[in-house]
Amino acid sequence: MFSDLRQAGRYLGQTMRLMVGMPDYDAYVTHMQTTHPDKPMMSYAEFFRERQEARYGSGAGKCC
Repeated sequence: MFSDLRQAGRYLGQTMRLMVGMPDYDAYVTHMQTTHPDKPMMSYAEFFRERQEARYGSGAGKCC
């Protein structure tokens, strides 16, 4: 039962992060390990910065 609750908590956390636009680093790591094992993997900090940059751009505000 404890493992079921823990798994539900992981899914809830992942869902909440995706709802606010924060990508899942664990999913990235799994994808890189299975699909691109020969390529270097970003650290969490690098991943987070790259995803923010992809979402918000270089800081130049874009209106409409």
